[in-house]
Amino acid sequence: MKIVFSHGKESGPWGFKITRLARIGEARGCSVDSIDYTDLADPDARVERLVATVRDETDACVLVGSSMGGYVSLVAAGTLAPAGLFLIAPALYLPGFGAHQSYTANCANIEIVHGWADDVIPPENSIRFAREADCALHLIPGDHPLNTSIDRVEVLFELWLARSIARTAPR
Repeated sequence: MKIVFSHGKESGPWGFKITRLARIGEARGCSVDSIDYTDLADPDARVERLVATVRDETDACVLVGSSMGGYVSLVAAGTLAPAGLFLIAPALYLPGFGAHQSYTANCANIEIVHGWADDVIPPENSIRFAREADCALHLIPGDHPLNTSIDRVEVLFELWLARSIARTAPR
């Protein structure tokens, strides 16, 4: 399985969270990639880059995105139909942000983690999407970056990844 990470607006391809989560994926035998979007401010241009990067992937693929990268991963999933989506404080339902304000996940294996004290993207936005998509949502202590709750994010990611791998294993 391949894990493709999409970073947020203020981060980079191998920031703190992605590096920590990538180690978990590698320990489970997954290949990992983190796309560099630092030259693109437009979230929809980032979606195009993600789709172009993953479109021809032959392995089962899961998308992991944080903040703007959550938006990018979710919107790209509409085209890519990944084996899973793990979204961290995704930038959803923000006025004037991105061309998409309604979302079709095209994926049955979605989990969201969002901090209760997020003052950048309201947790209510993730609650709204989780209700619409009927997916798991974990509201945990922490602000937007969730750096102070990274241990909890890692546990949730590892459990989700184990289920994702099991879902794609040949029967």
